[in-house]
Amino acid sequence: MSEVLLDGAALTAEQVRAVARDGAAVRVHPDGVTRANAAHQAVQALGATGPVYGRTTGVGANRLVAVEYESSSGPVVLGPEGSVISREVALHPPARHDAHGLRVLRSHAGGAGPLLDPISVRAMLTVRLNQLAAGGSGVEPGLLAGLEMALNHGLTPPVHAFGGIGTGDLPALAVTALCLLGEVPWRGGTMEPVPFDPADALAFISSNAGSIGEAALACADLSELLRASTVTTALAFLACDGNSEAYEAVVHLARPHPGQQTVAARLRDLLAGQALKPARIQDPYSYRAVPQVHGPALDAVVALERTLGIELNAPAENPLVDPVGNRVLHNANFHTAYLGLSLDAMRNALYQTAALSVARLSLLLEPAFTGLPPFLAAGPPGSSGLMILEYVAHSALGALRLNATPTALATAVVSRGVEEHAPFSSQAARNSLDAVASYRVVLAAELVAAVRALRMRGTPPVDGPLADAYAYAAERLSGRLDDRPLDQDVEDAAALLPALAAY
Repeated sequence: MSEVLLDGAALTAEQVRAVARDGAAVRVHPDGVTRANAAHQAVQALGATGPVYGRTTGVGANRLVAVEYESSSGPVVLGPEGSVISREVALHPPARHDAHGLRVLRSHAGGAGPLLDPISVRAMLTVRLNQLAAGGSGVEPGLLAGLEMALNHGLTPPVHAFGGIGTGDLPALAVTALCLLGEVPWRGGTMEPVPFDPADALAFISSNAGSIGEAALACADLSELLRASTVTTALAFLACDGNSEAYEAVVHLARPHPGQQTVAARLRDLLAGQALKPARIQDPYSYRAVPQVHGPALDAVVALERTLGIELNAPAENPLVDPVGNRVLHNANFHTAYLGLSLDAMRNALYQTAALSVARLSLLLEPAFTGLPPFLAAGPPGSSGLMILEYVAHSALGALRLNATPTALATAVVSRGVEEHAPFSSQAARNSLDAVASYRVVLAAELVAAVRALRMRGTPPVDGPLADAYAYAAERLSGRLDDRPLDQDVEDAAALLPALAAY
């Protein structure tokens, strides 16, 4: 897609990936600008007559400290309803709220660790721009134009890996604001500073756009890889003379989980018309249980897509500006337990199906299942063939296992105890991207072995989408059978997986 229209209501994970990785341009829908403007006008009026968290008060544990005016007697401390309950003595009078907003941005732009890949940062900018178009933040509409310009000029802020705990990607968005202001240089080029009302500081950074963006990238990639996995499984199945009885419709109607039925039906379609000669009364689990193990991964991705459909298009700021009701609502929509738990479930399901892929790879290298030499070797006795791919696949599976650890088992108490829970969905999203990368290696190793086995057997698929998929892969993967480095083979196979997903 050449352009993605951001209207604050219909952004998808696929569109986030198109902008972040493929360089699609973005354009804010006029309705999004209208909503943003209405919220901005409302919050300006409300902030002039009563307390608004982060706009007329400090943030975090400083939420009761007023910052809307100077006083020689020190900062005002507000009661629950905004009444003055005390004045704290200060050595220096507090600055006005505009200076306070700048201090919020500067003090919160404190990320650490390595800089994130520009793709992840572009995903964050796309998500944040769409959220602002949903019209709940109250920021000045010119900021939408600034983010749009940055994305379309290929600019990204220098975002560090560490800083978010699932209750707002504050360091990442604070440094983004400083780039818009011209205080911090962009990566990838320059642009004129964008007018930025410092009173909008908290409203701009009150978002989990970084975590949501990385989750969207992981979801879009994984949805594609899971489709490619079914094709790869069918090729491996043919090379091992599998028994398709396990995929019959009556079997899966007996226990009709949605993902399980989808996988079984897809395998039946791919194997239709093939000259099947089952070698066993029943296969090992890596073939027999594919629908029951791969199906939950499909269901987990569907659940994640449903969660992201909400998160990508939600004005989840605190406080939330309600122009229709002329209110500012202090809330906890910044808490991303839904996202973190969905990502945790997805990675656990992914590990299970990845383990099955590694097991199928082992069977492809075993003469008892293919009738071919050990390790699909073709040289003198003792040749190693694809032996090393088992090690590679298990290494990737080991990394995936570590990434599958549920991040929801952790929490944090910060800001003098007033923010006493965190879902760590930021880590869940980052772990999910890493898990998907490991899964890609596992599938690529299986694909290399499946294509090689079918070549050596001289029994390529006949007719239909599976034959087309095999022809596509076989044309692009090396046909050499001698012992040699296989790193390029795995890399080439990984690059083929998105196209195989379409068969």
